[in-house]
Amino acid sequence: MSREKEIYRQHADRYDLLVSREDCRSNIRHTLDGIVHLDSKDIVDLGAGTGRLTLMLAPVARSMHALDLSQHMLTVAAEKLKKTGLQHWATTVGDTRGLPLHDRSADVAVAGWSMCYLVTWNEHDWHVELSRGMAEMRRVLRPGGTAIILETLGTGHASPHPPEHLIKYYRFLRQSGFSSTWIRSDYRFQSLAEAVELSSFFFGDELGKKVSRAGTVTVPECTGVWWLKMK
Repeated sequence: MSREKEIYRQHADRYDLLVSREDCRSNIRHTLDGIVHLDSKDIVDLGAGTGRLTLMLAPVARSMHALDLSQHMLTVAAEKLKKTGLQHWATTVGDTRGLPLHDRSADVAVAGWSMCYLVTWNEHDWHVELSRGMAEMRRVLRPGGTAIILETLGTGHASPHPPEHLIKYYRFLRQSGFSSTWIRSDYRFQSLAEAVELSSFFFGDELGKKVSRAGTVTVPECTGVWWLKMK
């Protein structure tokens, strides 16, 4: 079992705390608003995890549907959604490669830090699995809808430094017609101890040691944003 799979199956609360510290300048929402008008749209969040993007978009959506492979993660997302008082949302366990959604049922499909696992968890046939996931995004979108993908371009880096194992994936997105940009979505932790602990927890001891040496509660992060409008 990979490090990420174990975290997603057993450590949703710690993961949620980590991602709550990211994007301290709210650049993600600003960027999404520049890509598509989100108000009163039917939005699906694929690989929603604990609902980072779901909670960001639900207040303006007409309907919000969060899907993830892990019920453990979705339980945390649902608990947070209930606290908002919103009623127009749902959470469903589902695989991006076979979404339990009707054709042309959404205006926006967003996948944050999740489609990459179709590559990293399928080393030998990643192209086939990723193509299946992309086909499903297209299937559930209405004509004129928008597919949006967010992925890391380098944790601990002030400018884009994409992970080597994801370069082929990012090339695939370009070849598939996606437009792209990148933003800083830095983490800002409440203390140096928290910065070291949470960085080590998800990204590994090497980054934790780097954060400790830097002695700062802010950890730079570059995020790539890709989007494609459906015809």
